[in-house]
Amino acid sequence: MAAPKPVRSMRFNHFKVFSGTANPDLAQQICEQLETPLGNATVRTFSDGEVHLQVQENVRGADVFVVQPTCRPVDRNIMELLLMMDALKRASAERITAVLPYYGYARQDRKDRPRMPISARLVASLIERAGADRILALDLHAAQIQGFFDVPVDHLFALPVMIEYFSGAEGARGGGEGLTVVSPDAGGVERARAFAKRLGSPLAIIDKRRTEVNVAEVMHIIGDVAGQHCLIVDDLIDTAGTLVKGAEALLKQGAKSVRACATHAVLSGPAVLRISESEIEEVVVSNSIPLSEQAADCKRIKQLSVAPLLAKAIESIHEDGSVSTLFV
Repeated sequence: MAAPKPVRSMRFNHFKVFSGTANPDLAQQICEQLETPLGNATVRTFSDGEVHLQVQENVRGADVFVVQPTCRPVDRNIMELLLMMDALKRASAERITAVLPYYGYARQDRKDRPRMPISARLVASLIERAGADRILALDLHAAQIQGFFDVPVDHLFALPVMIEYFSGAEGARGGGEGLTVVSPDAGGVERARAFAKRLGSPLAIIDKRRTEVNVAEVMHIIGDVAGQHCLIVDDLIDTAGTLVKGAEALLKQGAKSVRACATHAVLSGPAVLRISESEIEEVVVSNSIPLSEQAADCKRIKQLSVAPLLAKAIESIHEDGSVSTLFV
């Protein structure tokens, strides 16, 4: 009687990390933390603008992580992500995790006017259809976006990275007992409250009314900021109009100084110029999105790395461990 065939272990015996062209530096830093080489893939563009992608190594049976923030140029980077996952799926990768340090279209998460798409939901469907078995995201603009996916979502926050900086000697400059954490709007109160709790600081809120897209009018400040060093906490900075107007309102209310921090440095349009010409002393961001040359040259903008945080999450997912310890 023939001997029974050995039962194949369902645990993944190896993993690989790949990256598109959106933020290869972050992907490389993640690989350095994991002590593994970055996967070999080529991404080219045809003369008509089509993306041509090819994975250059064997991924059969592998646990694969694709690091690709869908930042500017948003549509191209989304397309690269979709094509890479499709290629990996057709190459028989065992599991594919889309690592999204920044999720584009996240601000279009609801239908608040007639005849509008729910773009964040559509992009989620595309990512799933392309082959993602799970999602690793960082500071989604709205937590309910997790519900747009029908696959598991691990939602991390850059809060530990920011807290470490602002608790240190360099970040605590101008802070201490006189520090007040400020939410730039009502929607960001939960994020700012968590920040304030960790720093042991009071909380204030900027009440604003948005008149149109990328245009906000500051109304008034909820909370006492007179004589305080204020720290505005947000998930992203786009054109910086809201941030600068908020800082002006805080200073008018008697704040001693204003600094800001945000996970995603979108910094589109006149954002860098507005920050440079404002009275904001420092803007701290993560490297979820690569800084433009203009932003990198701005002395008021400081970038912190989230590579160690994402690397720990990738390691936990690969080893079927808990990621909840990183959900600070």
